[in-house]
Amino acid sequence: MKFGIGMFPTEYAMDPATLGRECEARGFDSLYFPEHTHIPTSRESPYPGGGELPREYTHTLDPFVSLTAVAGATTTLRLGFGVCLVTERDVISTAKAVATLDLLSGGRVDFGVGAGWNVEEMANHGTDAAQRFRLQRERVEAMKEIWTRDEAEYHGQLVNFDPVWQWPKPAQTPHPPVLIGNNGPNALKRVVRYGDGWLPLGLRGNTGLADEISQLQSLASDAGRGQLPVIVFGCDDTEAGVDELMRAGADSVLFVLPSVAADEMLALLDARAELAAKFS
Repeated sequence: MKFGIGMFPTEYAMDPATLGRECEARGFDSLYFPEHTHIPTSRESPYPGGGELPREYTHTLDPFVSLTAVAGATTTLRLGFGVCLVTERDVISTAKAVATLDLLSGGRVDFGVGAGWNVEEMANHGTDAAQRFRLQRERVEAMKEIWTRDEAEYHGQLVNFDPVWQWPKPAQTPHPPVLIGNNGPNALKRVVRYGDGWLPLGLRGNTGLADEISQLQSLASDAGRGQLPVIVFGCDDTEAGVDELMRAGADSVLFVLPSVAADEMLALLDARAELAAKFS
């Protein structure tokens, strides 16, 4: 099993480049950053985690810029999006940004994608929340066309463009893995249809993840997709919690850490590295 770190990068937390170096020095496989372009002050959409929305949601840095800083400070660390809200981004520009980051990092991007939960945030980007999962699929499919073809075109219900040229192409072949960061009853079908892996949220005390992973691999096998990787974003950071995910069939676990300054972060990284070493 591989281990990585997930954190909301903010202006008050350890800076991304330093965090990346410290993660790599401790043997972590990856560093994943979430995305929110903004949070509407109306706060009509309830926070899925319950209670008040944590401060870091309104202070998070841009993941593309942050991961570029990490790329320049590291050599082997995987650069993860946990997740990029593709429903709030122009598809052609996003395809170029992902390919550029993958090229400049030597092929280290894990492109986690999500459809989002904040209806008002989506609306400010012109996205109809009722169409967000279709939009997510069409934008992912369109980006794969751009990444893998010299002349790419896509004609969907919500994404539509005639043949285009776009370089650079990603360093990874055929493209960076697209990890579907959706939970819920249709998430597994989405992974098998157009994803390259699953990036579920780890829930404390989750006893159903093993069944979902088993179902995913069965669906993937039936579709001729083979074994699809599962990277769990967050877990119960204990030996029992990690062991549960290992037995469930997870390929990688991301320890989600708070957005804190260097002194506190280093202690947290040391503790998680010690935990990970027990499973190496």
